Order: sequence, then C-alpha cells, then structure tokens
Amino acid sequence: MKARTRIKICGITRPEDLHAAVDAGADAIGLVFYAASPRHVTVAQAAALARACPAFVTLVGLFVNADAQTVADVCRQVPLGLLQFHGDESPQQCIDIAQHVQRPFLRAARVTPKLDLLEFARHYAAASNLLLDAFVDGYGGGGKVFDWSLIPAPLAPRVVLSGGLNAQNVAEAITRVHPHAVDVSSGVESSKGIKDHALIQQFVQAVRDADEH
Repeated sequence: MKARTRIKICGITRPEDLHAAVDAGADAIGLVFYAASPRHVTVAQAAALARACPAFVTLVGLFVNADAQTVADVCRQVPLGLLQFHGDESPQQCIDIAQHVQRPFLRAARVTPKLDLLEFARHYAAASNLLLDAFVDGYGGGGKVFDWSLIPAPLAPRVVLSGGLNAQNVAEAITRVHPHAVDVSSGVESSKGIKDHALIQQFVQAVRDADEH
C-alpha cells in the first residue's frame, strides 16, 4: 500500500486557523519563533495555540539560528514535538540543541543547483527528515517553487517538500517527488500569517487525491 503523504501547515498564528488545519486533516502545525518573520508568534501566543491543539497532531517549532537556551525556554512552555532548524545551524549545533531539549529535529535546506543534497543529507544524518525549500532572501516563507528535479530519488523518503506549494501544484509535486510530507504556509493564506480556511481544505484534499493515484 502506498504511504500517505503527511501534511504540515506552517506559520499558524491564530487559534481559528489551527482548528481549520486540524479539522481539514493536517498532521502537523508549524509555529514560527523567528522575530523577523511576519508569521512570528511569541512564546505566550504559542502556548495558547498549543492548548488548542488536540492529541496526535504534532507541534513543530521553527527556529532560525537560535541558541540552546532560547529553544529550551520555548520548550518549557510549549509542548513541541519536533524542532525545525531553518537557519545556518551546523550539524553539531542541531544535535546539541536537540539533545539539550530532548526533541527530534528537521533540518531545512534552501535548494539551489549548486547544493549537493545527498552530501547535505549525509552531514545532517541525525535529522529525522530534511525540509527542502526554495532559496529566497531571508529564511523561508517566500512562496517560491524550486526545481524539484534537483531532488535525488533516493532522498525522497526523507524529504518534507516545501516552497511555493498550493492546491494547484501539490499533486504534481507528490507525483514527481514522492516526498514523505509536504509543508505549506503562504499557499493557504489570505495575507501573511492569516490562513484561508477554504484554501487549507483544498490543499489537503489535493494531497489526498494525489495519494489515491
């Protein structure tokens, strides 16, 4: 039987958007702890969102070049199930922080033709999965699609595919890449940090339809 593609809705800032994502069938909710992002949430906001999140939906904390103490302070107040390192963190920094807070982690890569993804995967072998995003100014959330043909087929089972996904292109992405999971933020928004509930439902349905073919 074909594995079900997991779905992460990232950049959640409001309880009503979290509920819409969960009700649609999202497996994971992404909370952004990066102050420069328009989707940034404070620890207090994140804790309130966590209280609204039901069991068996994973809360993912996105960090950009944060130190271990910062991540630990968040984890003490927000029950994150998974860390997402989206900056310039080295393999050892990722391992040290993850071990410090006793959480698994994703490592994001901003994909360019010059990036050797197999070598990147070897360097970050301790990551539970690799999140592949488009290279944009800043760190993610740019709504840009990258060239999926750059992803080596052997890497696909570890890939969380991100970067410019929406209800119109996610089925093609799944068919071409066969990732473990897909990650969407701007593709289901009415404005930055504000999710469109109909677009969330359409996105999830497109993933489910793709899984059936």
